[in-house]
Amino acid sequence: MRFYEYESKEIIRRGGIPTSKGGFGRTAEEARARAEEVDGPVVIKSQVLTGGRMKAGGVKFASDPDEAARLAAEVLELEINGHMPRGVLVDGRVEVEHEYYAGVVWDGLRKQPVMLFSDMGGIDIEEVAQTHPDHVGRGHFSNLLPFSDFQAKQVIASVGVSGSDLNRLTPILTKLARLFVERDMTLAEINPLARLADGTFVAVDAHMEMENEARPRQKALLDELGVGEDETREAREPTAFEIAGEEIDRQDHRGVAGNVTEFDGNLGLVIGAGGGSLTLFDAVRAHGGKPADYCEIGGNPSVRKTCGLAKLVLSKPGVDKVAVMMSIVSNTRVDIVARGVIKACLELGHDPAEKIAIFRIPGAWEEEGFKILERYGVPYADRTVSLNEAARRAAEAV
Repeated sequence: MRFYEYESKEIIRRGGIPTSKGGFGRTAEEARARAEEVDGPVVIKSQVLTGGRMKAGGVKFASDPDEAARLAAEVLELEINGHMPRGVLVDGRVEVEHEYYAGVVWDGLRKQPVMLFSDMGGIDIEEVAQTHPDHVGRGHFSNLLPFSDFQAKQVIASVGVSGSDLNRLTPILTKLARLFVERDMTLAEINPLARLADGTFVAVDAHMEMENEARPRQKALLDELGVGEDETREAREPTAFEIAGEEIDRQDHRGVAGNVTEFDGNLGLVIGAGGGSLTLFDAVRAHGGKPADYCEIGGNPSVRKTCGLAKLVLSKPGVDKVAVMMSIVSNTRVDIVARGVIKACLELGHDPAEKIAIFRIPGAWEEEGFKILERYGVPYADRTVSLNEAARRAAEAV
Protein backbone atom coordinates (compact mmCIF):
# COMPACT_ATOMS: atom_id res chain seq x y z
CA MET A 1 0.00 0.00 0.00
CA ARG A 2 1.11 3.54 -0.72
CA PHE A 3 1.19 6.54 1.56
CA TYR A 4 0.41 10.12 0.69
CA GLU A 5 3.32 12.53 0.90
CA TYR A 6 2.07 14.12 4.11
CA GLU A 7 1.83 10.67 5.73
CA SER A 8 5.27 9.67 4.46
CA LYS A 9 6.80 12.79 5.94
CA GLU A 10 5.09 12.10 9.24
CA ILE A 11 6.51 8.55 9.26
CA ILE A 12 10.08 9.70 8.68
CA ARG A 13 9.61 12.57 11.14
CA ARG A 14 8.65 10.02 13.79
CA GLY A 15 11.75 8.10 12.81
CA GLY A 16 13.93 11.06 13.75
CA ILE A 17 14.60 12.41 10.26
CA PRO A 18 14.30 16.22 9.99
CA THR A 19 11.65 17.48 7.56
CA SER A 20 10.64 20.86 6.19
CA LYS A 21 8.08 22.69 8.30
CA GLY A 22 4.45 22.36 7.26
CA GLY A 23 1.18 20.49 7.61
CA PHE A 24 -1.79 18.89 5.91
CA GLY A 25 -5.11 20.56 5.13
CA ARG A 26 -8.32 19.23 3.61
CA THR A 27 -9.82 22.65 2.90
CA ALA A 28 -8.62 26.07 1.81
CA GLU A 29 -9.13 27.42 5.34
CA GLU A 30 -7.06 24.61 6.81
CA ALA A 31 -4.38 25.41 4.26
CA ARG A 32 -4.47 29.02 5.44
CA ALA A 33 -3.99 27.87 9.04
CA ARG A 34 -1.01 25.69 8.07
CA ALA A 35 0.54 28.63 6.20
CA GLU A 36 0.11 30.84 9.27
CA GLU A 37 1.94 28.24 11.33
CA VAL A 38 4.82 28.24 8.85
CA ASP A 39 4.91 32.04 8.97
CA GLY A 40 6.63 32.54 5.64
CA PRO A 41 6.50 31.59 1.94
CA VAL A 42 4.98 28.13 1.36
CA VAL A 43 4.53 25.47 -1.29
CA ILE A 44 1.03 24.08 -1.85
CA LYS A 45 1.20 20.45 -2.99
CA SER A 46 -1.75 18.33 -4.10
CA GLN A 47 -2.02 15.07 -2.16
CA VAL A 48 -2.69 12.38 -4.75
CA LEU A 49 -1.30 8.87 -5.17
CA THR A 50 0.14 9.56 -8.60
CA GLY A 51 3.00 11.44 -10.18
CA GLY A 52 3.09 14.43 -12.50
CA ARG A 53 1.76 16.94 -9.98
CA MET A 54 4.04 19.76 -11.07
CA LYS A 55 3.22 19.45 -14.77
CA ALA A 56 -0.49 19.19 -14.02
CA GLY A 57 -0.51 22.35 -11.89
CA GLY A 58 -0.79 20.52 -8.58
CA VAL A 59 2.17 22.35 -7.03
CA LYS A 60 1.91 26.09 -6.42
CA PHE A 61 3.87 28.71 -4.49
CA ALA A 62 2.36 31.24 -2.10
CA SER A 63 3.93 34.15 -0.25
CA ASP A 64 1.32 34.60 2.50
CA PRO A 65 -1.65 32.77 4.12
CA ASP A 66 -4.28 34.52 1.98
CA GLU A 67 -2.57 33.49 -1.23
CA ALA A 68 -2.07 29.99 0.19
CA ALA A 69 -5.81 29.65 0.80
CA ARG A 70 -6.66 30.90 -2.69
CA LEU A 71 -4.21 28.58 -4.42
CA ALA A 72 -5.19 25.64 -2.21
CA ALA A 73 -8.82 26.09 -3.33
CA GLU A 74 -7.66 25.77 -6.94
CA VAL A 75 -5.50 22.71 -6.27
CA LEU A 76 -8.28 20.95 -4.35
CA GLU A 77 -10.49 21.10 -7.46
CA LEU A 78 -7.77 19.80 -9.78
CA GLU A 79 -7.93 16.21 -11.00
CA ILE A 80 -4.52 14.69 -11.73
CA ASN A 81 -4.28 11.48 -13.77
CA GLY A 82 -7.78 10.51 -12.70
CA HIS A 83 -7.15 11.26 -9.02
CA MET A 84 -8.88 13.92 -6.96
CA PRO A 85 -6.72 15.18 -4.09
CA ARG A 86 -7.36 14.11 -0.52
CA GLY A 87 -6.08 17.52 0.54
CA VAL A 88 -3.00 19.68 0.25
CA LEU A 89 0.36 19.66 1.96
CA VAL A 90 1.43 23.17 2.93
CA ASP A 91 5.21 23.15 3.21
CA GLY A 92 7.51 25.97 4.16
CA ARG A 93 9.82 27.00 1.33
CA VAL A 94 13.47 26.40 2.12
CA GLU A 95 16.60 27.87 0.62
CA VAL A 96 18.21 24.80 -0.87
CA GLU A 97 21.97 24.80 -1.37
CA HIS A 98 22.19 21.26 -2.76
CA GLU A 99 19.76 18.38 -3.37
CA TYR A 100 20.45 14.71 -2.61
CA TYR A 101 18.49 11.49 -2.98
CA ALA A 102 18.20 8.85 -0.24
CA GLY A 103 16.18 5.69 -0.58
CA VAL A 104 15.72 2.06 0.40
CA VAL A 105 13.97 -0.46 -1.81
CA TRP A 106 13.42 -4.22 -1.71
CA ASP A 107 15.65 -6.17 -4.12
CA GLY A 108 13.61 -9.19 -5.21
CA LEU A 109 16.60 -10.92 -6.78
CA ARG A 110 18.86 -10.68 -3.73
CA LYS A 111 15.93 -11.02 -1.31
CA GLN A 112 17.36 -8.12 0.67
CA PRO A 113 16.79 -4.40 1.09
CA VAL A 114 19.18 -2.15 -0.81
CA MET A 115 20.12 1.42 0.11
CA LEU A 116 20.42 3.97 -2.68
CA PHE A 117 22.06 7.36 -2.39
CA SER A 118 22.83 10.04 -4.95
CA ASP A 119 24.31 13.51 -4.87
CA MET A 120 21.98 14.37 -7.79
CA GLY A 121 18.63 14.71 -6.06
CA GLY A 122 15.44 16.38 -7.20
CA ILE A 123 15.05 14.18 -10.30
CA ASP A 124 14.02 10.55 -10.79
CA ILE A 125 16.65 8.17 -9.46
CA GLU A 126 16.05 5.94 -12.51
CA GLU A 127 17.13 8.77 -14.78
CA VAL A 128 20.25 9.44 -12.70
CA ALA A 129 21.14 5.74 -12.68
CA GLN A 130 20.87 5.61 -16.45
CA THR A 131 22.66 8.84 -17.35
CA HIS A 132 25.08 9.19 -14.42
CA PRO A 133 25.55 5.74 -12.85
CA ASP A 134 28.68 6.89 -11.00
CA HIS A 135 26.48 9.28 -9.02
CA VAL A 136 24.39 6.48 -7.48
CA GLY A 137 25.70 4.54 -4.48
CA ARG A 138 24.21 1.17 -3.56
CA GLY A 139 24.48 -1.16 -0.60
CA HIS A 140 22.50 -4.27 0.37
CA PHE A 141 21.91 -5.07 4.02
CA SER A 142 20.21 -7.75 6.07
CA ASN A 143 16.68 -7.23 7.29
CA LEU A 144 17.33 -9.76 10.06
CA LEU A 145 20.70 -8.71 11.51
CA PRO A 146 21.32 -5.40 13.34
CA PHE A 147 22.03 -2.47 11.04
CA SER A 148 25.26 -0.50 11.39
CA ASP A 149 25.55 3.16 10.47
CA PHE A 150 28.90 2.30 8.86
CA GLN A 151 26.94 0.53 6.10
CA ALA A 152 25.09 3.76 5.34
CA LYS A 153 28.31 5.78 5.49
CA GLN A 154 29.94 3.53 2.90
CA VAL A 155 27.05 4.03 0.45
CA ILE A 156 27.10 7.82 0.85
CA ALA A 157 30.88 8.06 0.60
CA SER A 158 30.87 5.99 -2.62
CA VAL A 159 29.55 9.00 -4.56
CA GLY A 160 32.22 11.34 -3.24
CA VAL A 161 30.49 12.90 -0.23
CA SER A 162 32.90 13.56 2.63
CA GLY A 163 33.55 15.74 5.67
CA SER A 164 30.71 17.24 7.68
CA ASP A 165 28.17 16.42 4.96
CA LEU A 166 29.02 12.74 5.24
CA ASN A 167 28.72 12.85 9.02
CA ARG A 168 25.34 14.59 8.88
CA LEU A 169 23.90 12.45 6.09
CA THR A 170 24.90 9.09 7.61
CA PRO A 171 22.35 9.10 10.48
CA ILE A 172 19.59 10.10 8.05
CA LEU A 173 20.19 7.15 5.72
CA THR A 174 20.68 4.91 8.77
CA LYS A 175 17.30 5.91 10.20
CA LEU A 176 15.64 5.46 6.81
CA ALA A 177 17.04 1.93 6.52
CA ARG A 178 15.82 1.03 9.99
CA LEU A 179 12.40 2.53 9.29
CA PHE A 180 12.21 0.43 6.14
CA VAL A 181 12.60 -2.77 8.15
CA GLU A 182 10.61 -1.76 11.24
CA ARG A 183 7.64 -0.53 9.19
CA ASP A 184 7.59 -3.40 6.67
CA MET A 185 8.23 -1.09 3.74
CA THR A 186 8.87 -2.04 0.14
CA LEU A 187 10.00 1.49 -0.72
CA ALA A 188 11.19 4.42 1.39
CA GLU A 189 12.71 7.41 -0.33
CA ILE A 190 13.49 11.06 0.31
CA ASN A 191 13.80 13.17 -2.82
CA PRO A 192 15.02 15.76 -2.47
CA LEU A 193 16.99 15.57 0.73
CA ALA A 194 18.09 19.18 0.89
CA ARG A 195 21.22 20.73 2.34
CA LEU A 196 20.44 24.22 3.59
CA ALA A 197 22.74 27.22 3.72
CA ASP A 198 23.59 26.54 7.38
CA GLY A 199 24.76 23.02 6.50
CA THR A 200 21.76 21.19 7.99
CA PHE A 201 19.63 18.71 6.06
CA VAL A 202 15.84 18.39 5.75
CA ALA A 203 13.58 16.04 3.83
CA VAL A 204 11.61 18.19 1.40
CA ASP A 205 9.64 15.31 -0.12
CA ALA A 206 9.15 11.66 0.89
CA HIS A 207 7.58 8.59 -0.64
CA MET A 208 6.74 5.42 1.31
CA GLU A 209 5.13 2.13 0.32
CA MET A 210 4.34 -0.73 2.70
CA GLU A 211 3.63 -4.45 2.29
CA ASN A 212 -0.13 -5.02 2.17
CA GLU A 213 0.32 -8.11 4.35
CA ALA A 214 1.90 -5.93 7.05
CA ARG A 215 -1.27 -3.97 7.78
CA PRO A 216 -2.18 -6.02 10.88
CA ARG A 217 1.35 -5.60 12.28
CA GLN A 218 1.35 -1.88 11.57
CA LYS A 219 -2.23 -1.26 12.71
CA ALA A 220 -1.23 1.21 15.43
CA LEU A 221 0.67 3.38 12.95
CA LEU A 222 -2.11 3.22 10.37
CA ASP A 223 -4.70 4.16 12.99
CA GLU A 224 -2.61 7.14 14.10
CA LEU A 225 -2.26 8.28 10.49
CA GLY A 226 -6.00 7.85 9.92
CA VAL A 227 -5.68 5.17 7.24
CA GLY A 228 -9.00 3.34 7.00
CA GLU A 229 -9.17 -0.44 6.82
CA ASP A 230 -11.11 -0.18 3.56
CA GLU A 231 -8.45 1.93 1.83
CA THR A 232 -6.53 -0.17 -0.68
CA ARG A 233 -4.03 2.60 -1.46
CA GLU A 234 -3.21 1.20 -4.88
CA ALA A 235 -2.24 3.28 -7.90
CA ARG A 236 -5.94 3.64 -8.67
CA GLU A 237 -9.20 3.05 -6.88
CA PRO A 238 -10.57 -0.51 -7.23
CA THR A 239 -13.35 -1.07 -9.74
CA ALA A 240 -16.72 -2.55 -8.80
CA PHE A 241 -15.53 -5.82 -10.38
CA GLU A 242 -12.42 -5.89 -8.18
CA ILE A 243 -14.38 -5.02 -5.03
CA ALA A 244 -16.80 -7.85 -5.81
CA GLY A 245 -13.84 -10.23 -6.13
CA GLU A 246 -12.61 -9.27 -2.67
CA GLU A 247 -16.09 -9.82 -1.25
CA ILE A 248 -16.27 -13.32 -2.76
CA ASP A 249 -13.00 -14.19 -1.06
CA ARG A 250 -14.23 -12.89 2.31
CA GLN A 251 -17.47 -14.87 2.21
CA ASP A 252 -15.72 -18.21 2.62
CA HIS A 253 -12.53 -18.91 4.55
CA ARG A 254 -11.66 -21.96 2.47
CA GLY A 255 -9.10 -21.34 -0.23
CA VAL A 256 -8.13 -18.06 -1.84
CA ALA A 257 -9.61 -16.00 -4.64
CA GLY A 258 -7.31 -13.04 -4.64
CA ASN A 259 -5.53 -10.32 -6.60
CA VAL A 260 -8.58 -9.74 -8.75
CA THR A 261 -7.77 -7.10 -11.35
CA GLU A 262 -10.03 -5.95 -14.18
CA PHE A 263 -8.95 -5.58 -17.82
CA ASP A 264 -10.75 -4.85 -21.08
CA GLY A 265 -10.73 -8.22 -22.82
CA ASN A 266 -13.01 -11.03 -23.92
CA LEU A 267 -11.33 -14.02 -22.26
CA GLY A 268 -12.05 -14.46 -18.57
CA LEU A 269 -9.30 -16.07 -16.50
CA VAL A 270 -9.57 -18.21 -13.38
CA ILE A 271 -5.95 -19.17 -12.85
CA GLY A 272 -3.60 -20.35 -10.15
CA ALA A 273 0.04 -21.31 -10.34
CA GLY A 274 1.79 -19.41 -7.60
CA GLY A 275 4.15 -17.05 -9.39
CA GLY A 276 3.19 -18.88 -12.58
CA SER A 277 -0.17 -17.09 -12.64
CA LEU A 278 1.55 -14.03 -14.06
CA THR A 279 3.31 -16.24 -16.60
CA LEU A 280 -0.05 -17.68 -17.62
CA PHE A 281 -1.51 -14.22 -18.02
CA ASP A 282 1.44 -13.13 -20.16
CA ALA A 283 1.28 -16.34 -22.20
CA VAL A 284 -2.36 -15.69 -23.07
CA ARG A 285 -1.44 -12.22 -24.30
CA ALA A 286 1.59 -13.54 -26.18
CA HIS A 287 -0.71 -15.86 -28.14
CA GLY A 288 -2.99 -13.00 -29.09
CA GLY A 289 -5.55 -13.43 -26.31
CA LYS A 290 -7.19 -10.48 -24.60
CA PRO A 291 -7.65 -11.19 -20.87
CA ALA A 292 -10.72 -9.69 -19.24
CA ASP A 293 -9.21 -10.06 -15.80
CA TYR A 294 -6.35 -11.34 -13.72
CA CYS A 295 -7.17 -13.35 -10.64
CA GLU A 296 -5.64 -16.12 -8.62
CA ILE A 297 -7.45 -19.09 -7.12
CA GLY A 298 -5.94 -21.83 -5.00
CA GLY A 299 -5.51 -23.25 -1.54
CA ASN A 300 -8.32 -25.76 -2.06
CA PRO A 301 -11.26 -23.33 -2.43
CA SER A 302 -14.80 -24.46 -1.85
CA VAL A 303 -17.32 -25.02 -4.62
CA ARG A 304 -19.09 -21.89 -3.40
CA LYS A 305 -15.99 -19.72 -3.73
CA THR A 306 -15.03 -21.13 -7.12
CA CYS A 307 -18.57 -20.70 -8.39
CA GLY A 308 -18.76 -17.14 -7.13
CA LEU A 309 -15.51 -16.15 -8.80
CA ALA A 310 -16.43 -17.86 -12.08
CA LYS A 311 -19.84 -16.19 -12.09
CA LEU A 312 -18.23 -12.81 -11.51
CA VAL A 313 -15.86 -13.32 -14.44
CA LEU A 314 -18.52 -14.73 -16.77
CA SER A 315 -20.90 -11.89 -15.94
CA LYS A 316 -18.35 -9.25 -16.91
CA PRO A 317 -19.55 -7.40 -20.05
CA GLY A 318 -17.65 -8.48 -23.13
CA VAL A 319 -16.50 -11.86 -21.81
CA ASP A 320 -17.03 -14.62 -24.37
CA LYS A 321 -15.40 -17.55 -22.59
CA VAL A 322 -13.48 -18.39 -19.43
CA ALA A 323 -10.21 -20.30 -19.16
CA VAL A 324 -9.50 -22.26 -15.96
CA MET A 325 -5.79 -23.07 -15.65
CA MET A 326 -3.39 -24.06 -12.88
CA SER A 327 -0.06 -25.76 -12.45
CA ILE A 328 0.11 -28.89 -10.29
CA VAL A 329 -1.21 -27.83 -6.89
CA SER A 330 -1.42 -30.83 -4.60
CA ASN A 331 -3.92 -29.38 -2.13
CA THR A 332 -6.40 -28.06 -4.68
CA ARG A 333 -9.00 -30.64 -5.64
CA VAL A 334 -9.66 -30.68 -9.36
CA ASP A 335 -13.19 -32.02 -8.92
CA ILE A 336 -14.18 -29.14 -6.63
CA VAL A 337 -12.92 -26.49 -9.05
CA ALA A 338 -14.67 -28.29 -11.91
CA ARG A 339 -17.96 -28.38 -9.97
CA GLY A 340 -17.68 -24.70 -9.09
CA VAL A 341 -17.01 -23.46 -12.62
CA ILE A 342 -19.68 -25.68 -14.19
CA LYS A 343 -22.18 -24.63 -11.51
CA ALA A 344 -21.47 -20.98 -12.39
CA CYS A 345 -22.15 -21.63 -16.07
CA LEU A 346 -25.40 -23.45 -15.40
CA GLU A 347 -26.70 -20.83 -12.96
CA LEU A 348 -26.06 -18.13 -15.57
CA GLY A 349 -27.84 -20.18 -18.25
CA HIS A 350 -24.70 -21.04 -20.23
CA ASP A 351 -23.61 -24.32 -21.75
CA PRO A 352 -20.35 -25.20 -19.95
CA ALA A 353 -18.98 -26.79 -23.12
CA GLU A 354 -19.38 -23.47 -24.92
CA LYS A 355 -18.36 -21.08 -22.16
CA ILE A 356 -15.26 -22.85 -20.80
CA ALA A 357 -12.45 -22.38 -23.32
CA ILE A 358 -10.15 -24.85 -21.57
CA PHE A 359 -9.77 -26.50 -18.20
CA ARG A 360 -6.22 -27.40 -17.28
CA ILE A 361 -5.77 -28.31 -13.61
CA PRO A 362 -3.84 -31.52 -12.92
CA GLY A 363 -3.61 -32.40 -9.26
CA ALA A 364 -5.60 -33.96 -6.46
CA TRP A 365 -8.76 -35.87 -7.42
CA GLU A 366 -8.11 -35.14 -11.08
CA GLU A 367 -9.75 -38.34 -12.36
CA GLU A 368 -13.00 -37.41 -10.64
CA GLY A 369 -12.70 -33.88 -11.96
CA PHE A 370 -12.12 -35.02 -15.52
CA LYS A 371 -15.20 -37.26 -15.34
CA ILE A 372 -17.31 -34.24 -14.39
CA LEU A 373 -15.84 -32.20 -17.25
CA GLU A 374 -16.47 -35.05 -19.72
CA ARG A 375 -20.08 -35.27 -18.63
CA TYR A 376 -20.63 -31.65 -19.66
CA GLY A 377 -18.39 -31.76 -22.73
CA VAL A 378 -15.88 -29.30 -21.36
CA PRO A 379 -12.48 -29.33 -23.14
CA TYR A 380 -9.74 -30.14 -20.63
CA ALA A 381 -6.03 -30.89 -20.60
CA ASP A 382 -3.98 -33.12 -18.34
CA ARG A 383 -0.46 -32.56 -17.06
CA THR A 384 1.09 -33.59 -20.41
CA VAL A 385 -0.10 -30.25 -21.81
CA SER A 386 2.19 -27.35 -20.84
CA LEU A 387 0.86 -24.12 -19.39
CA ASN A 388 2.05 -22.31 -22.51
CA GLU A 389 0.13 -24.69 -24.75
CA ALA A 390 -2.97 -24.37 -22.57
CA ALA A 391 -2.71 -20.57 -22.85
CA ARG A 392 -2.44 -20.87 -26.64
CA ARG A 393 -5.58 -23.04 -26.82
CA ALA A 394 -7.45 -20.62 -24.58
CA ALA A 395 -6.50 -17.65 -26.76
CA GLU A 396 -7.51 -19.46 -29.95
CA ALA A 397 -10.87 -20.47 -28.46
CA VAL A 398 -12.04 -16.85 -28.58
